[in-house]
Amino acid sequence: MENKTILLADDDAAIRTVLNQAITRAGYEVRTTSNIATLWRWVSRGEGDLVVTDVIMPDGNVFDLMPRITRHRPDLPMIVMSAQNTFMTAIKASELGAYDYLPKPFDLNELISTIKRALSQQRNTDSPDVVDDGESMPLVGRSSAMQEVYRVLARLMQTDLTLLVTGESGTGKELVARALHDYGKRRHAPFVAINMAAIPKDLIESELFGHEKGAFTGAHSRTSGNFEQAEGGTLFLDEIGDMPMEAQTRLLRVLQQGEYTRVGGRIPIRSDVRIIAATNKNLNDLIKKGLFREDLYYRLNVVPLRIPPLRERAGDIPDLVRHFMQKAESDGLSVNSIDNDALGVLNNHLWPGNVRELENLVRRLLALYPQETITKQVIEHELASDQSPFGQIGMAALDHSSQKTLSETTEQYVIDYFAKNGIERDNEPVNGETPTGLYQQLLREIEYPLIVTTLAATSGNQIKAAELLGLNRNTLRKKMKELNIKVQRTLR
Repeated sequence: MENKTILLADDDAAIRTVLNQAITRAGYEVRTTSNIATLWRWVSRGEGDLVVTDVIMPDGNVFDLMPRITRHRPDLPMIVMSAQNTFMTAIKASELGAYDYLPKPFDLNELISTIKRALSQQRNTDSPDVVDDGESMPLVGRSSAMQEVYRVLARLMQTDLTLLVTGESGTGKELVARALHDYGKRRHAPFVAINMAAIPKDLIESELFGHEKGAFTGAHSRTSGNFEQAEGGTLFLDEIGDMPMEAQTRLLRVLQQGEYTRVGGRIPIRSDVRIIAATNKNLNDLIKKGLFREDLYYRLNVVPLRIPPLRERAGDIPDLVRHFMQKAESDGLSVNSIDNDALGVLNNHLWPGNVRELENLVRRLLALYPQETITKQVIEHELASDQSPFGQIGMAALDHSSQKTLSETTEQYVIDYFAKNGIERDNEPVNGETPTGLYQQLLREIEYPLIVTTLAATSGNQIKAAELLGLNRNTLRKKMKELNIKVQRTLR
C-alpha cells in the first residue's frame, strides 16, 4: 500500500504529540506544525494527502485558509478539529469543504477511521455559498449530546436525504429542520412546515397535495398544496404520527416515485422536495397498532436524528439563558443577569417542557422582574407558581394530606373537565379497562407533568415520589417507562 502523508496542524504541543503517535501507528507518515503559514506552504507545494487541522491558531483562523486550499487543491481532504463546539463551527467547516468535523475531545479511533474513509473516498468538490456566521445562532449548546446533532446536520447539509427527527415536545425539532434547510443547498428555495396534529384529518390530503375545483364541497377553485408551495425546497412534516392512513399512502407514493396528484385530479405532478419528518411519538408502537405504515416508516427513517431533552443537556442551560436574553433584548425587554445560585436551580429542574419552557421562563423573568440580578428565590418562586394547565392537579397530588391516588386524582380531574366543557364521553373505562381516544389522551397529558413534577420535588427519589402519588413503586416505574420519563437522582 502506498504510504500516505497526513498534514497535522494544532497549536497545542501535547495534542500534536498524541495525534502524531496515533496516526503514525495507523501506518501513515505525519508532518506537524503549530501555525497556518506552514500548513499553507506545504499545501501550496502539493505536499500531503490529507489535512487534520484545528480551527484557531496563533497566526489566524483556518476557516480563512480553507477556500484557498479548496481552490488550489480541490481533491485534498480536510478534517477539522475544534474546542469551539458550536453549531456554527460544524456548519462552517462543512460549508468550506471539510470532509468531517470532530469536536474536541474526541476518540482517537474515531479520528483514524475518519482518515481512512476520507482517503478512500472521492471528495465532493462542489463549493456551496458560505453563510456568514454573524451573531445569530440557530442551535445553542456545547454538550456532548448536542455535538452529535451538529455533526449529523453538518454531514446532511449538502444532501437530499430524508430525515426523521424524534424528540419530546419543546426540544426544537422544527428548529433543527429549519437549520438543515437554511444552511443546506436548498436554502434559496421555500421552507414549508405543516403540523399534522393541528389540521382536521379530512383536510390533510388537500393541505399537502392541493385540490382541483369541485373535488369536494367548498372547493370552488384549484388550490396548490404544501408540496407545490415547497417545490425545490424543504417540506417539514411535524407530528407525522398523527397523519391519517390515506394520506400516508399518498405520501409513500411521493417518496417512492417522486410524484403526486391533487385531490380530485388525475394528472401526476413531479415533485422536487426534500422531506424532513418529526414526531414525539414512538412510530414502532403505532406500526404494531396498525396506525402507521411500516413501509412509510422505512422511507422516512433514512437518517434518524434524536433531539435530546433539556434534562439530558443541563450543561447547556447557561448558554441557552444568555441566548434567550439576547433575543428578548432585541424585542425591547430589559436584560438582567442571573446569579450562579439561580442557575443552579435551573440546572436541577427537570424541564418537562424542554427548551421551549426555558425560553418562556426567561422572557417572563425579564418582563416581570426589573431588578439588575435575578436571584435563586425568584427562580424558585416562578417554577413553583407555574400556571400550566396541570399546576393545580400537580400540587394536589403533592399534598401530603391528600389520600387520593394518582389514578383517582386524574380520573376525577378528567370527569370534571368533560362535565365543565359539556363533552360527551363515548370512551369511558369499562370493567377496569384502559380508556381510549380523547379520554385516554387527556389522562396521559395529565400524568406526564404530574409524575415529572413529583420526581422533581423529591429530587428523583422514586420511593418518595410513589408515596406522594399514592402508587406502588413498581406501578410508578411502569408509568415512567410508558411515558418515557428518565430521571437522575440528585443530591440536596
